[in-house]
Amino acid sequence: MAENRLMKLQNLLKDKNMEYTYVEEDGCGSIDFMHRGLSYHIWEYADEDVPCGVETNIFHAGRSEDIEGDYEAILSGEIQSW
Repeated sequence: MAENRLMKLQNLLKDKNMEYTYVEEDGCGSIDFMHRGLSYHIWEYADEDVPCGVETNIFHAGRSEDIEGDYEAILSGEIQSW
């Protein structure tokens, strides 16, 4: 059975009553959700089969960027400010 990824972000979205979809493929998690009419995504990517970053448009709804390191904390901080 696959381990749920991005749990900190999933829990935050639940706490904020924001609907989202979660998918996991090849050990990487993916979250898609809407906020104030805009569509957002958080897609993990792996390096040598270990998730190491995400592609997201959280900071700029019209443009994706890569975030590495403690990306869950970085993205959680931004979503928390909404």
